[in-house]
Amino acid sequence: MSENVTHWIGGARHQGPAERRADVYNPATGKVSGTVDLAGPAEIDAAVRSARDAFPGWRDTSLSKRVQILFRFRELVRANTGRLAEAISAEHGKVVSDAAGEVQRGLEVVDFACGVPHLLKGGYSENVSTGVDAYSILQPLGVVAGITPFNFPAMVPMWMFPVAIACGNTFVLKPSEKDPSASLLLAELWAEAGLPDGVFNVLQGDKVAVDGLLEHPDVAAVSFVGSTPIARYIYSRAAENGKRVQALGGAKNHMVVLPDADLDLAADSAVSAGFGSAGERCMAISAIAVVDSVADELVARIRERVERLRVGPGDDDRSEMGPLVTREHRDKVASYLDSGVEQGATLAIDGRVHPVLGGETEGFWLGPSLLDHVTPEMDCYRDEIFGPVLSVVRVSGYDEAVALINGNRYGNGTAVFTNDGGAARRFQNEIQVGMVGINVPIPVPMAYYSFGGWKQSLFGDSHAHGTEGVHFYTRTKAVTARWTDPGKRPEGGVDLGFPTNG
Repeated sequence: MSENVTHWIGGARHQGPAERRADVYNPATGKVSGTVDLAGPAEIDAAVRSARDAFPGWRDTSLSKRVQILFRFRELVRANTGRLAEAISAEHGKVVSDAAGEVQRGLEVVDFACGVPHLLKGGYSENVSTGVDAYSILQPLGVVAGITPFNFPAMVPMWMFPVAIACGNTFVLKPSEKDPSASLLLAELWAEAGLPDGVFNVLQGDKVAVDGLLEHPDVAAVSFVGSTPIARYIYSRAAENGKRVQALGGAKNHMVVLPDADLDLAADSAVSAGFGSAGERCMAISAIAVVDSVADELVARIRERVERLRVGPGDDDRSEMGPLVTREHRDKVASYLDSGVEQGATLAIDGRVHPVLGGETEGFWLGPSLLDHVTPEMDCYRDEIFGPVLSVVRVSGYDEAVALINGNRYGNGTAVFTNDGGAARRFQNEIQVGMVGINVPIPVPMAYYSFGGWKQSLFGDSHAHGTEGVHFYTRTKAVTARWTDPGKRPEGGVDLGFPTNG
């Protein structure tokens, strides 16, 4: 899509001039495919003002009407999955089939949000005192903002805005400026579904837009997904400005392989979870903690699979893995191969020599790579690489693997591969990580559960989507009501005593 991508404010593409713009690249060719407008103070205020003005009407729109719009949006996204996937692939680099899968996972949250009439039910207690009833209601916050990363330009925003909008809030999305087109397509589909103007807005931009939303007095809450340093910054700045915050940070996801595991399943899972979407996933497997007795065999099976893996442009149906998102990011990821070797690891698979379909060389290419004999003090283990590099850490057994993971500063996702049910049950109990897979390499929960990690993978108290998402985008109001029966009005004077049950 690209060309020039602008903001979506008040139900239409922004028509004003842009003081600043950034280039958008096609990662497969390394060439500029378009530009994106970068918001300044005027655009930030216009987007928030549009959402603020739309809030009273949307808050008071009936649940049944909200759900009708959600269902229409759901079907429009489903019908336009191909368009969205092609736009994502062209700007992010992931293969089209992977991009279509991203859209599908986002739609699961829309499905969940369509059940909002049930999710917003409060509680009611009759006659808590004589003639007095008490009940609770869930109400929206107002204008809420979502700041989302480049790696899932459709799915991660859809973790946020369907639930927020279903609950009666209005939304300002600040997507990554690296792949902005999907956000504009989603805005157009919302408008086609009948969403009132101003309920959903898109603010393209960089740190200026982020800070503008964090500081704006009319923004009540901020949701964020990205790296840990930025998550910490978002959480601190937004909280200082009195906003509710959920900030999901980085990860170092481990895959534990015990001696009794199905090694073919483990090797297949390592390749798919480590190299899918070029490893640019917050739930990608990055470190494999494998017991010594089966380590050589597992590495050999991974190598066999990597040799058959087809790397190429995202729009080539033969491709199974595309390029990385930018040249700078590719170079940073590739640097870990050199530093790993310098620090004592073995480069078992060098992705820099992996062939690319079509012979393309100018794109941001790095094939699947594997560092073996990695130890915890190495940079390739300590850092979130966010690319197609697996680090194999050899351990003596279950206890060392668990201690390795629990000692890591991140706690996003992890997986254990074993055929021992007792070991799996013990693992899920002892591991200090927010999302756990048992013979499942990427344990991203379904939309009716909530997504989020522990430790430095989460800043704030709420995970994304699911019931925690509903709680994040609403606040509870408790009401105590007395309706005196005219025929039973109490006699006597004014009672100045503290109200008690009676």
